[in-house]
Amino acid sequence: GADGAIDTTPSLLELDAIKTVDASAMALVSLAARQVDLARQADGAKEVAKSLISTNYQWADKQFSCLDQLWTKESHWNYKARNKVSGAHGIPQALPASRMDVVSTDWRTNPVTQIRWGLRYIEARYDNPCKAWAKFKRSNYY
Repeated sequence: GADGAIDTTPSLLELDAIKTVDASAMALVSLAARQVDLARQADGAKEVAKSLISTNYQWADKQFSCLDQLWTKESHWNYKARNKVSGAHGIPQALPASRMDVVSTDWRTNPVTQIRWGLRYIEARYDNPCKAWAKFKRSNYY
């Protein structure tokens, strides 16, 4: 401006960039919310797990079959499942359940958080779901 002030009004190009970032951020938030809704039912939880496995893990297809057997035994893929004796919680039956905090503190209500944690746990501890399932069959826990 004539008074020496710097014009801080964003250009049309800058406004366009902001809108684009907002739109893609909103799309990600929307996708995440849809995944959570989907995973509240067993079939949806299985679809989310398959998707997370294909994106984040180098596991063969048969590994999902082992995971399905394991988590069906543990929780029937129910994110509200809770073992009254041990306190194990959620789809992967984390014990103590607060261990899932490393993924997110919303593990009580978010099945996707539970699935993410469970897949990480299986990879870290057993390498893959079939090895975790073998351990479960021997010991009735994994």
